[in-house]
Amino acid sequence: MSDTAPMAQAIATPRQSTVPVLAFPAIKPGMPDAETAWRAVQARDRAYNGRFFYSVKSTGVYCLPSCAARSPLRKNVDFHVTCEAAEAAGFRACKRCRPRDWQQEAGLSRAVAQACTLLDAETEERPSLERIARQVGLTGSTLTRRFQRELGVAPRDWLAARKTSRFKAALKAGDNVTAALYGAGYGSSSRVYEKSDQVLGMTPATYRRGGAGARIAWTAVDSDYGRVLVAATAKGIAAVRLGDNDQALLADLRGDFPAAEIVADSGALAPRVKAVLARLDGRKPTAIDAADVPLDIVGTAFQWRVWKALTEIPEGATATYGEIARRIGEPGAARAVGRACATNPVALVVPCHRAVGSSGALTGYRWGVERKKRILAAEKRRAAG
Repeated sequence: MSDTAPMAQAIATPRQSTVPVLAFPAIKPGMPDAETAWRAVQARDRAYNGRFFYSVKSTGVYCLPSCAARSPLRKNVDFHVTCEAAEAAGFRACKRCRPRDWQQEAGLSRAVAQACTLLDAETEERPSLERIARQVGLTGSTLTRRFQRELGVAPRDWLAARKTSRFKAALKAGDNVTAALYGAGYGSSSRVYEKSDQVLGMTPATYRRGGAGARIAWTAVDSDYGRVLVAATAKGIAAVRLGDNDQALLADLRGDFPAAEIVADSGALAPRVKAVLARLDGRKPTAIDAADVPLDIVGTAFQWRVWKALTEIPEGATATYGEIARRIGEPGAARAVGRACATNPVALVVPCHRAVGSSGALTGYRWGVERKKRILAAEKRRAAG
């Protein structure tokens, strides 16, 4: 049995997490923490376009993370969840990267980009997709297919993600629940409270107070590729991160789980760390390793399909985003596959490092392209030997 077989089995059926994971469909998985956002600005990372915007005090403008303008000083930079928030703070749109046109920057077709803008302005709980489609010159079914091909989700899922992102940002900024609800575009509070465990991991009021009850244990260990952070709930592994120092890794973890109780517990996590490292050094997992593969993560149906497909790529091999899209029955959804890889919360366990560009180029990797290159090279050596 391959070392990915237990993992493929474990994620065959997605399950909802009760942990307050900030995970949303497609291109709106929520505004990242300040440190992650700053790294994205420094890297001019297009994958973060639309997730946040940054402003520069010295110039008075706000930009997309991928803006090609000269890098600003960190002390002059602030981050905003929407263009409107940046403009309310007194900043004007950059003429170079045109942040209000971020959908086109993300590579979306004009019709889908226009539909995103129209949906973003909606206040109805379930707006008429036929009406939106007519405004962009398509039928409702065609618009849905375009969304699924370019973004990996249906229009209503995209709209739900947008509202959730704005709602959570408002709560974190200190707005009361009612103001946050209606400011995010919800027509009533009932739907949010009914689904609060899926949206926030807790009730809105509890989330606003910082959260309570969710406990995540974490530890970090050395590897040939830097530090490896493993975090888990009682249900399973919630995060695996790669980096150079524990402080940055822990800050990134807290940014994704801002309302959880996060505690260091290397003893309790020892079996799960062993299972993760088995995938890093190519060892076949033992029975203990396999038992500790279960995950406690949240993703859209599309993301789960991509993540499962990634576990089926054998060690020593790679697959292009287009090939993965075809394998999951979504030809033409290569960009959406790339985004699903970028939002993979469990590095190594879901081997997103085995996804490459159409030419075989390594393209991006959340934990660094050089690290991805070294991991793939080691896997190829083991497979050949």
